[in-house]
Amino acid sequence: MKKILIANRGAAANRILRAAKELGLSTVVVYSEVDSDLPYVQQADEQYCIGPGPALKSYLNQDAVLDVLQRSGADAVHPGYGFLSENASFARKVEALGKCFVGPSSQWLERLGDKAAARELMRSHGLDIGASSGILPMDDPKALQQAAEAVGYPVLIKPAKGGGGIGMIPASNSEQLLTAWEKAGSIAGKAFSDASLYLERFIQQPRHIEFQFLADRYGKVMSLYERDCSTQRRYQKVLEEGPAPGIPRDALEGMGARLAEILGNIGYDVIGTVETLYSHESGFSFLEVNTRLQVEHAVSEAITGIDIVRAQIQLAAGMPLSEVIPERPALNGHAIEARIYAENPVNFMPSPGVLNTFEIGQGVADVRVETGYAQGCRVSSYYDPMVAKVIAHGNTRADAIEKLYRVLADARVEGIKTNIPVIQHVLRSAKFSKGEMTVDGLQQVLAEQNSVAA
Repeated sequence: MKKILIANRGAAANRILRAAKELGLSTVVVYSEVDSDLPYVQQADEQYCIGPGPALKSYLNQDAVLDVLQRSGADAVHPGYGFLSENASFARKVEALGKCFVGPSSQWLERLGDKAAARELMRSHGLDIGASSGILPMDDPKALQQAAEAVGYPVLIKPAKGGGGIGMIPASNSEQLLTAWEKAGSIAGKAFSDASLYLERFIQQPRHIEFQFLADRYGKVMSLYERDCSTQRRYQKVLEEGPAPGIPRDALEGMGARLAEILGNIGYDVIGTVETLYSHESGFSFLEVNTRLQVEHAVSEAITGIDIVRAQIQLAAGMPLSEVIPERPALNGHAIEARIYAENPVNFMPSPGVLNTFEIGQGVADVRVETGYAQGCRVSSYYDPMVAKVIAHGNTRADAIEKLYRVLADARVEGIKTNIPVIQHVLRSAKFSKGEMTVDGLQQVLAEQNSVAA
């Protein structure tokens, strides 16, 4: 591998670019017309515009990306996260051209990308899987109602293809079900070009714990510990941290080892994250496998010292895991990541615009800022509103929380509104400080804040 095409944008593209350059690879970036001014575009060795702002006409346009792959002579494609990162059809086309898809093999994108099928696969290997349905017909209300009754209310409607919490809608009864089903299908179709849906039993007040894995093409799998992603708003993660607080270490290690064994037995490769729900009463319940790099990978990098993006490229290129990571690293301290969104902190509406001032954590020790923007850039309304990720690392959880809070307190972002005030409030809340956040905890914390303000 000598040249790599980065098929993404923003913080993802910038992060991959840095890892590729450290490996001595030539770099190619694609960009939409509205992203032409983003700083990483000019930092790459080659740049190609692939269409107008809408993602379907640019970053999701497989033909345009594959055309650049051929014209540039790149040996590999790194899809980052989102967009084409879990698209099995795209991966197969890359492989058919004799190029390297920097992610799991297309067979795993296919088998595990279907969330309902992934659950059945993991059930066959003995994992606890909560009640769920298979993929259901979109236009059969009777079959839908029967499936919901079999799963048991409340249910959670989920897209079979895709992730990031997009299109996930709960329904507490049959009256809510049909309306929620139609809405979820519409969202999934637009976001993933596939409106397939299934049902899960909706577990109330769980923790969201995910386990990071790297694997080679030869059956070796390594667990890089876990992340707690329970601080969410409408299934979109806001804060992630590692290691997970308040859960026995032996339980976490046991689950990580068990998942690594299963992934090794089935021959999974390169990179993946297994998402679970956890409660003290029932333990871990499998959710899905994310067959890609995660937005929050930097948390695991901070507590292990492993460059996960660099390792992902090396493993996809065929290097054995023993050469990439000779031995599993020990846990080092605690890390917390905050996702900074361009949104109104009161009503959470998107807030696109020009970054007239953009200063976050510059030169602060043990704090890392990942972004694809710079001062003067425009935050477009076409894409996810995340403008930066801020990762703080400390010797203890309390240290990491305090560092992150101080950096956000000193941040200067003007020209757009951001969710920084919300994150600061959460960091100071008793629920987060005690490590007791559940997936609905953020709503509770914000409700308490609004009650006090009133």
